[in-house]
Amino acid sequence: MSHRFDWQTGYASRRTPVFARNVVSTSHPLAAQAGLRMLQQGGNAVDAAIATAAMMTIVEPCSNGLGSDAFCILWDGQQLLGLNASGCAPAAWTPQYFAQRHGADARTPPKRGWDSVTVPGAVSAWMALHARCGRLPFADLLAPAIATAERGYAVPVIVQQKWANAAALPELSTQPGFAQAFMPHGRAPAVGERFAFPDAARTLRLIAQTGGEAFYRGEVAEAIAAHARAHGGAMTAADLAAYQPEWVQPLAQGYRGHTLHEIPPNGQGIAAQIALGILQQFDIASLPLDGPASQHLQIEAMKLAFADVYRHVAEPRSMRLTPAQMLDPAYLAQRARLIDPQRAQDFGPGHLPQGGTIYLTAADAQGMMVSFIQSNYMGFGSGVVVPGYGVSLQNRGHGFTLDATRDNLVGPGKRPFHTIIPAFLTKDGAPVMSFGVMGGDMQPQGHLQTLVRMLDYRQNPQAACDAPRWRWNGGTLNAEAGMPAATVEGLRDLGHRVEAFADSYQDYGAGQFIWRLDEGQGDPAVTGYAAASDPRRDGQAAGF
Repeated sequence: MSHRFDWQTGYASRRTPVFARNVVSTSHPLAAQAGLRMLQQGGNAVDAAIATAAMMTIVEPCSNGLGSDAFCILWDGQQLLGLNASGCAPAAWTPQYFAQRHGADARTPPKRGWDSVTVPGAVSAWMALHARCGRLPFADLLAPAIATAERGYAVPVIVQQKWANAAALPELSTQPGFAQAFMPHGRAPAVGERFAFPDAARTLRLIAQTGGEAFYRGEVAEAIAAHARAHGGAMTAADLAAYQPEWVQPLAQGYRGHTLHEIPPNGQGIAAQIALGILQQFDIASLPLDGPASQHLQIEAMKLAFADVYRHVAEPRSMRLTPAQMLDPAYLAQRARLIDPQRAQDFGPGHLPQGGTIYLTAADAQGMMVSFIQSNYMGFGSGVVVPGYGVSLQNRGHGFTLDATRDNLVGPGKRPFHTIIPAFLTKDGAPVMSFGVMGGDMQPQGHLQTLVRMLDYRQNPQAACDAPRWRWNGGTLNAEAGMPAATVEGLRDLGHRVEAFADSYQDYGAGQFIWRLDEGQGDPAVTGYAAASDPRRDGQAAGF
C-alpha cells in the first residue's frame, strides 16, 4: 500500500435497514456476498447460509474456522427445526485424565491447546443442512470460499483488531500450527494487507469433493488425529468418525404476543428465555426507553437467568432439571418477585439440585429462513491449527467443569456447556425473525435487549441493533460508550457496579437480524424482509 490511512479514525454513523425479498446478513461483506450469489444462482436460504458460513471461516478466522462448532434454527417453509452441531469430548476425556495432566486442583480443562478441543461440528452442520434442504450441488456452495482462500483478501478493520489482539497472546502464538497459519511475516496482517489461506482451500476442496466425509472419515480426519498424537492430544480418528450432529426441537418462550425460540441445552439460549419470562411480569413499555428504570429491570432479570443457567445447564442427559422446569411460568413469576425496582441485587440459583463467534442469517423469497452460528469460542479457539490443512480448532472443552458435583462435569462423548445460540421469533406459529448476537455470555443479553427494544418499544431491527448495550459480567456491569450518562449514573445510584469493559475481543457483541415484513401472514416473494447488520463489526446485510 503506497498511502497509509489512519484506519482508526471515523465518525459515528447510523445504518439503515436493508429491504429485499432474498437477503443475507453477517459480519463480513465478502461472506454476505457469497451467500447472496447462491440465491442469485437459484439456491435457497440454506444454500446461502452454507456458502456464507464457509466463507466466514476464511475471512474472519479470529472468530471461527473449519474446526468450529455450530448451531442452527431453520424455518424450512413449514416448520421450525433445530440443529445441534456442537462437538463431543474425546473418548479419553475423564476427570482423572485432566487431574493427571493438569493437576488435582484444576477446575476446568485448559483454555488453549489440544486438551481444550472437542470434536469440531461445524462441517457436519453444513452437511446435515444440505442433505435436508439444500438445492444447489454441495460443492458449488464452497466454491466462493475456496477461491477467496486461494486468491487472498484484504483484511478489514475490526477483524484486524481482533486478530492482532489475539496474536499478541503467547498462549495462542505458541500453539502448534498457529503462527504458521495466522502470523505471516511473524505478525498479524495489517489492515488492508492481503491474507491468503491455501491450506484451508485444500481442506475445503476435500470437503466439497466428498460431501464432507473427508473431514470426519477420510484424509482430513487422519490429519487431525495425527496432529493430536504428535502434540499429546487425546482426539482420535475414531472420535471424529463417531460424531453426528443432532436435530432437536427448539425451546419456546412467549413474550408480548410473540414466541422466542432457542436451541435447548447444552447451549445458554434458555437464559434469554428465562429473563424474558421474568420481564413478562413488568410493564417495561411504560418506562423511558433508555432510562435507568427500564435497563435496571432487564439487568436484574438477566442476572436471575444466569444464576440458574450457570448452575444447571449442561448436556441434557446430565441435567438434573429439565428445561421445562426452568421455564415453568409459576417459577418465573416467583423469580420476578425477587426483583427490587429500587436496588441492584446479587442472586443465587432458585432451583436447588435434585464465550469468538460468527453469526449469519439468510432468508429467501419462498419463505425459508436460517438462523446460523458457528464459533471457535475464545479468539482463535484452542490456537491449534493442523498444518497443511488449515483446520483451526475450537476450545469448547474449556466449557466443561472438573467439579464432580456439577451437571456439566467432563466425560467421554459428552457435550460441554455452550455459549453460542442462534435465535428465532414466531407469532401465532408463523415465522417473524431469524436473528442472533455474537459474543460469549453477551449473546443472551443481546437477545434480551434487542427484543425488548423491538417488542416493547417498537424500534426497528437496525435501530435495536445500533442502540447502546450493557453487559453484566458476574458482579460488575459494563455500559457501552453511547449509553446516556444520566442512565449510567442512575444505574450506579441503584447499586450497580458499573466499570469499564476490559475484554477488547468480545466487547458488546454483534447482531444480525432478518424480520419478515408480513410476519408470516402473506407471501415473502411480495412483501420481503427487513434486515439489519451490527455496526460493531465489518459486515453488512445484502439482498435483492
